[in-house]
Amino acid sequence: MRDLSKHPELLSINHATVRMQCTLPQLVDLCARKGVRAIATWRDKIADHGIEASARLIRDAGLRVTGHCRAGLFAANTAEERKAILAENCRALDEAAAVGAESLCVIGGGLPKGSRDIAGAHEQVRDGLAAMLEHARRVGVKIGLEPLHPMYAADRACVNTMKHANDLCDALGPGIGILVDVYHVWWDPELPAEIARAGRAGRILGFHVCDWLVPMRDMLLDRGMMGDGVIDIPRIRGLVEGAGYRGSVEVEIFSAENWWKRDAGEVFDVCKQRYATVC
Repeated sequence: MRDLSKHPELLSINHATVRMQCTLPQLVDLCARKGVRAIATWRDKIADHGIEASARLIRDAGLRVTGHCRAGLFAANTAEERKAILAENCRALDEAAAVGAESLCVIGGGLPKGSRDIAGAHEQVRDGLAAMLEHARRVGVKIGLEPLHPMYAADRACVNTMKHANDLCDALGPGIGILVDVYHVWWDPELPAEIARAGRAGRILGFHVCDWLVPMRDMLLDRGMMGDGVIDIPRIRGLVEGAGYRGSVEVEIFSAENWWKRDAGEVFDVCKQRYATVC
């Protein structure tokens, strides 16, 4: 397993980690001051600065973009809604291509409004991904499917396990892979086998870290800094790297009552320290 203390270039900061403190230009400036060489971008922050200006800013700073967030959310009740979702997802792919992102983060979405049909939601995800893939292959951006923790199945993502994500990738073919986020998959007893399966297929596109706090005050906005919770992050990184992954370690922390209220420079400093000593 790689010694991260000797590879600072592998650290990526997802804009979500300091989204309340930093615009995109402020994030890029902070990376320059703190020696961080990679980021993951978010659509709203890119929109605030403009796509062309954002792409130029990132390129001129020499930053890698490990991912662009996010798209998917396929749940719909009508054909017109599905058509609009596909169009929006294609715009997200175009943005990812413009900023040079290594992949576009895609989550499945939950159940359509008023529905209890989880099997139907799964079908919508599969069909939506298939439709997206046509455009993804044209623009040269890989879809990074991110399975989310089962607590989000109803409203945010009905793809909840590495096995489900692997099955979808097998069915859909080239151009799609998996983002492994420890927050969402740490609990899964099938995780070692499914990470190995993804590795054999060469489809691990990203590795995201934060921590699972006990107690958790909010299931979306109370993620912990690495080392403050119960996830054995080195174990999962060992599985991912043992499966052949050689990409970045991306810090993605949603923390409304803690890290979003701190100075962004302090957050970066702690991220760098925990990356080198905890992850």
